[in-house]
Amino acid sequence: MIAMFATVWEYEVRPGVESAFEALYGSQGAWVALFREQPGYLGTELMRGHRPGHYLTIDRWRSEQDYTAFQQRHDPRYAGIDALGDELTLSERHIGTFTVADDS
Repeated sequence: MIAMFATVWEYEVRPGVESAFEALYGSQGAWVALFREQPGYLGTELMRGHRPGHYLTIDRWRSEQDYTAFQQRHDPRYAGIDALGDELTLSERHIGTFTVADDS
């Protein structure tokens, strides 16, 4: 089985800026572009909730070590992208980190 690590975030987006949020966090957005440069990045899912302005992101990495290495790089673009996201959201909550459960 291929190991996989995921980190999940929940967002409440300011009314009227949902399109900008989806552009920033979606598959062609700045976060994904930055992540794609990192070894071990597997992909991101942006999920829209049934409640207006409610979103989840699921960032998948090959391993927790790959994700930790990304965090430790201190890429200056990270803070800029994060600030853009803060302008679009009312709240941001880290739900948690997860690994694939082995059924064997």
